[in-house]
Amino acid sequence: MRFRRLALTFLFFAIAFASHAAAQSRAECGSMPSRILKHPVAYCALLPPSFDSSGPKPEQEAQVRRFPVLYFLHGRGDNEQSLINSGAWSLIEELRRQGKIGEFVIVTPAGGNSFYVNSANGKVRYSDFFLQEFMPFIERKYRIENSRNARGIDGMSMGGYGALRTGFAHPELFGSVSAHSAALLPEPSSALNAAIRSGEPQALMLASVFGNPIDAAHWEKNNPFALAKKDPAALRRIHIYFDCGNHDDFGFDRGASALDQLLRKQSVPHEFHLYPGGHDIAYFLSHIAASIQFHSRYLSATSK
Repeated sequence: MRFRRLALTFLFFAIAFASHAAAQSRAECGSMPSRILKHPVAYCALLPPSFDSSGPKPEQEAQVRRFPVLYFLHGRGDNEQSLINSGAWSLIEELRRQGKIGEFVIVTPAGGNSFYVNSANGKVRYSDFFLQEFMPFIERKYRIENSRNARGIDGMSMGGYGALRTGFAHPELFGSVSAHSAALLPEPSSALNAAIRSGEPQALMLASVFGNPIDAAHWEKNNPFALAKKDPAALRRIHIYFDCGNHDDFGFDRGASALDQLLRKQSVPHEFHLYPGGHDIAYFLSHIAASIQFHSRYLSATSK
């Protein structure tokens, strides 16, 4: 009898351990072919604890669980492993462990130096790739719920620009959008051309995407400021968050403050913070939890 009790106790702990082990989050990195970009594009997906245990079973296909998704766009010079390599994923895991966020998939595609837009010369059609190939691929592969309220988009620096631009341009696709230290430049394109001619590194970076001289029509088409003015009523349907360091190394705090003022003028609800700090990984890690929790409030509500 005593042996049986010990055996049952051991079995209980073995099951508990197995259940705990099966409920771990995991990162899955891979690549997908792109007809539009004409080369494979790498990505990483951070999968929540119940993703594997809630997979499809033949007899329960109609009841299979689908998850919300947060697309995270990395900064210039980084890659699809930015959340993993920076330590941000560990912070996100801690938020989950503490019950501060719900369960949703986080996906980071490799964006190169594209600013996540189609280039002015048409040679790099990143926006077309992201919307027409990448999102459909991810949302089939990872059982993503097919609704705008189940999609969020976030980003850092160049990725922050990409997140705001993509979210503002496609409010029919995203329910929430956020950005940290977004590469926002409130100056008109004509003012930036002078900086390109003088050889300023950041201006030359823009020239590779937006043209040299900058294509004014292309710049306005992708400019978050212009998009906010174009259809403020549509933006009122999106949950918007962004922050920036008050001593941003590239002056992006000016752009963030200008966007805050514009959205206020257009009566577009949003959350904006200007925090102490510069444009670096330390600033990002100090505030990534804020945007993840921001998205979780809406994405987790969708998944219930």
